[in-house]
Amino acid sequence: MKAVVLEQVEGQTQAEVKQIAVPAEELGNVLVNVEWSSLNYKDALAITGKGKIIRNFPMVPGIDFAGRVAASSDSAFSAGQEVVLTGWGVGENHWGGLAEQARVKSEWLVPLPAGLTARQAMIVGTAGFTAMLCVMALEEAGVTPASGEVVVTGASGGVGSTAIALLHALGYQVVAVSGRESTHDYLRQLGASRILPRSEFAETRPLEKQVWAGAVDTVGGNVLAKLLAQMNYSGCVAACGLAGGFSLPTTVMPFILRNVRLQGVDSVSAPIERRVAAWKRLAELLPESFYEMATTEISLEQAPKFADDFMNNAIQGRTLVKVS
Repeated sequence: MKAVVLEQVEGQTQAEVKQIAVPAEELGNVLVNVEWSSLNYKDALAITGKGKIIRNFPMVPGIDFAGRVAASSDSAFSAGQEVVLTGWGVGENHWGGLAEQARVKSEWLVPLPAGLTARQAMIVGTAGFTAMLCVMALEEAGVTPASGEVVVTGASGGVGSTAIALLHALGYQVVAVSGRESTHDYLRQLGASRILPRSEFAETRPLEKQVWAGAVDTVGGNVLAKLLAQMNYSGCVAACGLAGGFSLPTTVMPFILRNVRLQGVDSVSAPIERRVAAWKRLAELLPESFYEMATTEISLEQAPKFADDFMNNAIQGRTLVKVS
């Protein structure tokens, strides 16, 4: 099969597209013909070697994929069935989706929901799946469209852009935070009612004026601290990223004086019941226009270059990889 293969040479990660053997059966009870994958921030870290994502080499990156089952020893899946996979360490410590075939454990797979094509599933991908989990976390915390504005940081990225589209579809007033003015038209098309520069979130005090009913944060660091200080009473921040750093320079004051909730959102090990529910809602909520304006399509061979662009903050929306 053809795949992006990562090797480590003299301490440096090298990425090359080449022909390799299909993984052995003991590595998974389902073999999938991969049709589409995508490029995520974690993939970019792995491919460029700028993050300690890969511990064992050689490795095929790609933390998500969609395709059709080629063979399965689990009766829950049959040949020809359409499936999608995100998380579970695939593309990190188990060969991933930037390849023509992937062998995985059946419990990692989700049947492709009705109304969604494999291509659309990878436009959504891990980023969109995470965004849906964030929206579900806000709903479960009692944040409704009537509660007030919901802010989304890292708005032009994969998680942020999908979160805006989902929140808009559900009737929320969405405010986007972006460091690039060139993305503003795109964010408005997704459903953002207004846009704030990231520079407004550089400094914070323990408590500030109450502004937000809810937030989806992909950045962390000072940005997350600022959001917490500005949350309404009983507001909730769904935090799923650390693009701006993993430290959190805040105090307990938002939590004990305003009853604010900081809800962590993990998409890697989410249980299967929650995965199925999230994918069903994604298929129902995202408008057709989302798939048309949020995507750049590339080939396997282009993945290493686009990984560099990712690390240079030159990517907007989702990067879709056509595998076969």
